Order: sequence, then structure tokens, then C-alpha cells
Amino acid sequence: MLSWDDFNQEEQPTPVSKPNTEQPPIQNPTVNEVVQEAIQAVPEPKPARVEPALETTIDSSDKQNNANALQRAISDLQSLDVAAGLDELEGTANRVAVDDKRMINCRADLNQLVPFKYDWAWQKYLDGCANHWMPQEVNMNADIALWKNPNGLTDDERLIVQRNLGFFATADSLVANNLVLAIYRLITNPECRQYILRQAFEEAIHTHAYQYCIESLAMDEGEIFNMYHEVPSVAKKASWGLKYTQSLSDPNFNTGTIETDQELLKNLIAFYCCLEGIFFYCGFTQILSMGRRNKMTGTSEQFQYILRDESMHLNFGIDMINQIKLENPQLWNDEMKEQATQMILQATQLEIEYARDTMPRGVLGMNAAMMEEYLQFIANRRLVQIGLPEQFKGVSNPFPWMSEIMDLRKEKNFFETRVIEYQTGGALSWD
Repeated sequence: MLSWDDFNQEEQPTPVSKPNTEQPPIQNPTVNEVVQEAIQAVPEPKPARVEPALETTIDSSDKQNNANALQRAISDLQSLDVAAGLDELEGTANRVAVDDKRMINCRADLNQLVPFKYDWAWQKYLDGCANHWMPQEVNMNADIALWKNPNGLTDDERLIVQRNLGFFATADSLVANNLVLAIYRLITNPECRQYILRQAFEEAIHTHAYQYCIESLAMDEGEIFNMYHEVPSVAKKASWGLKYTQSLSDPNFNTGTIETDQELLKNLIAFYCCLEGIFFYCGFTQILSMGRRNKMTGTSEQFQYILRDESMHLNFGIDMINQIKLENPQLWNDEMKEQATQMILQATQLEIEYARDTMPRGVLGMNAAMMEEYLQFIANRRLVQIGLPEQFKGVSNPFPWMSEIMDLRKEKNFFETRVIEYQTGGALSWD
């Protein structure tokens, strides 16, 4: 066997001459020169050598067709027009420095992930990957037995389960569509894009989880998945969010002006602060309250995993909103502040209406009035997190047990408490 000593004896290094400091600087080739050199380096095709034993099994016309196809491919490369997109390639050909990176309207090469400018975005991506789970890992047998039992749940409790599965089954799809069709294209920072890809996948898992619950409980899938068209309190929330997606999902929409940049900012506030940050909390509280009473424990466990993912999404979105404000202070004028405040107030009112619809009477140790105060408490937090004053003075959290599941006061330090078996979808255990 060749040892490293043998290697050193056989391969003597070439003596290094003293560098000539007067040599002219090396000129980096342009993208056009690199492409043209690569094209010219394509070799001419050699006749395919066929072993004698195989000649009888290969039809001559097939060999000729293969040769013609290869020749056409090489001819196309020889005549490749590199002018298309050349200016853009030349503009992003240099190595990226940290100071070149920006959240929006950045011309630096988006394919160059490092060096990181926003370490918090990369850390959230890593935290999300470390807490992967799948819906099938949650045991739904107890839920199935309880749901089939005519005396297992009250009518009010059944209404809560149906309404929340109906809303969430579509809501996470709406969020994912917004991420894929609008946000990913318009955010011009690669580490943030990396997290957005992870978030989009998690939204798919959440939609899968709701479908898994609906299928397990043998619900009418058409009724549940179409609820956002048919139930007013559900439809209004979906319609409110969709209006902030319409223009951005147009492939011809681009940022770069104050008006378009503010439109993107409003979309981020609508989907992170309002849809994920307010619209989800009534349903989460209701389902998790059932789990605390040893009812629908499998569904409750799925919602608990989803809540923790959504809390990460929320915090990422808030960091992104605040970073855009910091880099583009002209966007955060008095008019924009007023619009953002109104958006959060409108979302709060819509969620209060949803609470009244899903809880016409007291159930699960809560009622619509308590939920209204809770949502106002949440709204104050969302306002403060993006630098706006509270609008509901003196409100408090009427459901302190929610802090045991997801401490809202520590949303910035979500993984400060570690979930031991979250990665395998087992029962939650805390250390």
C-alpha cells in the first residue's frame, strides 16, 4: 500500500519561484468569456463503438437516430445565445459582502448564502429543522372512539372541533400560497429565504395534520374543506387575508418604490401579525382546552405541535418586518403606522366574531367574553412587537394556562425550553 512517506518521495513539489511583484494584476474573466470558453470546449462526438456481440441487437436506424440527436444537442450549444440575462449575471458575478445584503430590493447574488447578515434567520431555520414531526406519528384512536360515541361530546364541543378544522384546513394553505407565490420572490436575502422554504414545508405539514384529523374522524371532507366559502365567520377571515395577497401574487409585481414596498410590508403584517398572530389563537385555545380535559387528546396534541411551529413563524415575521423598517425608515411613516394599527384592530374584531360564532354558550371553562379579552391582550402584544402603542388598556390574559403551553411573554426565546421527543412525534416532555 502506498504510504504518505512513499507519496512524498514519488511526488516532489515543484520549486516555488519568488513572486514577481511587478506583474500586472490578474484579470477575472467576464461571464460571457467563461460561457463562450465552455461552449468551445465541447468535444466533437466520436462514433459510438458497439461491441460485436451487440451489433445484431441494435438496429442501424436506432444508432443513426442517437447520433443525430447528439449532434443536434452539440449544435444547439455551439449556437447558444448568451446575451439573454447576461447583464444580470455580470451584476451578480462578484462575491457577496455582508454589507451588500438587504431584506428587500437587493441586487447581490441570492444564490450566495454566506456570509450571513441576519444570524437570527439562520438560527430559526436550524431550530425548525430540529423540530420536525409528522401527523401520522400522533395516536388518534382515543379521538375516534370519543367522536363516534353519541354521548362523548356535547353539541357545542363538536361545533368547536368542526369549525376549527374547517378554518385551519384552509388557512395554512393560504399562508403557504402567499409564501410561495409572493413573499419568497420579493424577499432578497438568502438566509431569510432559507427559513421561508422551511416555513412553507411546515405549512404543508399543518394542512396534512388537519386532513389527517378530518379523515380519522370520518368527517364530511367536502363540508369541512369548503367551510371558508360557506360559514360567514370563517369566510370573512379568509377573505380579509386574501385581499393582501392579490397584487403581490401577480408575477409582474415588483418592489422598488415606496408604494410597492409598503404594499409588501402590509402583506407581511397581515399574514404574520394578523393571520398567524391573531386569527389562530381562538382556535388554538379552544382545542388545547379540550386536551386539558382529556378530550380529543390526539387532535389537541397535533394543535400543540402546530402552535409551536406557528409561534416560530410569527417571531420570524416580526423580525423581518422590523428589519425592513430599520433599513427603509421612509416606509414607516404616520400613514403606514395608522394602516398597520387598523389592520391589527380589524383582525382582532374578526376573531372576536369567530369566537362568538364558535362559542354561543359557555363551554370548556371559557366563553366569548373571556375570549374577547384574551384576543385584545394578544392584539396589544402584536402592536408593541412592531413598535406601535397598545390599543386596549388594562386587559390581561384570562387563560394563564396557555402560558404553560406556549409562554406568550417568551416568544422571542421559543426554544429556551426544549421539547424532548418533539422530533419523533411522541408525547411532549419538558426538562
